[in-house]
Amino acid sequence: MSTQPVTYLTPEQYLEIERKAEFRSEYTNGEMFAMSGATLNHARVVLNTACRLTEQLDDRPCEAFGGGLRLYSAKYKFFTYPDVLVTSGPHRLLDSRRDTLTDATVIIEVLSPSTKNYDRGEKFLFYRSLPSFSEYLLLSQDTMRAEHHVRQPDNSWLFREFTGPAGEIDLKSIGCRLQLQSLYKRVEFEPEA
Repeated sequence: MSTQPVTYLTPEQYLEIERKAEFRSEYTNGEMFAMSGATLNHARVVLNTACRLTEQLDDRPCEAFGGGLRLYSAKYKFFTYPDVLVTSGPHRLLDSRRDTLTDATVIIEVLSPSTKNYDRGEKFLFYRSLPSFSEYLLLSQDTMRAEHHVRQPDNSWLFREFTGPAGEIDLKSIGCRLQLQSLYKRVEFEPEA
């Protein structure tokens, strides 16, 4: 057990460090947490998803981003890098550096064994504080499965699960449809034991 004291960082201190860092870190509750690397499957699902969305959003006011763009929740003082996010209309940015968004309409995370509970729990809570956040899509990297959460008019969330290649997810907030099979192109699943 470490006896080292935890140093509290302000959001401004985090950004100063993060903008110079070689590797990305998330920030929550005054602490920075290094982000781990991705597997081949994770990277393929992210790229496939960003490509399918970009194709459908061409010539529209929405834009998809994959993996490298920072997102900030002002309510929770939380910085993270979603796997894929979609903005609608003008981008809401934290400052003139133009490297941190403060809002997103759709956020997509690819689940890993080490982050799946966090993505479904606390991270989802943080995302729900964003003003325009309407849909949350969680994609498995180990099997063809999607968990789709849609904000309802009363601010509750409707959950649907999709499995198998014929599954088709309707992202109504941005007018896109994603066929599950297309998100898993070239993904290699482990044989079942």
